[in-house]
Amino acid sequence: MKIGELAKSTQTQVETIRYYEREGLLPSPQRSEGNYRIYGPEHAARLSFIRNCRSLDMTLNEIRTLLTFKDAPQGDCAGVNELIDTHMAHVAARIKELRTLERQLKELRETCIEARETNQCGILAELSARPRRAISRSKSASGHIGGTHRKLL
Repeated sequence: MKIGELAKSTQTQVETIRYYEREGLLPSPQRSEGNYRIYGPEHAARLSFIRNCRSLDMTLNEIRTLLTFKDAPQGDCAGVNELIDTHMAHVAARIKELRTLERQLKELRETCIEARETNQCGILAELSARPRRAISRSKSASGHIGGTHRKLL
């Protein structure tokens, strides 16, 4: 099938498919005599795997690691379990960060209970008055940074 057919069958944008190819997640397809990319069912299956991983907010490096395990079916899956455990810890940390952010936004919202002239807006005054405490987004040893995922589905 051509790239448009693969895109349609997997509900993936053509540019996303090309991006995954450039990133080495999706193997380069064969080319037709007219130099069109020709994809097979193995490409669709791998693309579905990648999309499922992305729906779980996994980074491309995490997906690469999982694909390495998937490509070695006789290997030990202990590393897969470790990767998922680490990813769950990242998700838990991000949830904690988001709860802090929500609390900060609620406090900010309470500074302006009702609509008034913007020069009397408590929210604008508070944002102008002093730097707010930023939520820490630390980078772990595995390279996962909370909140950095782009949606490439």
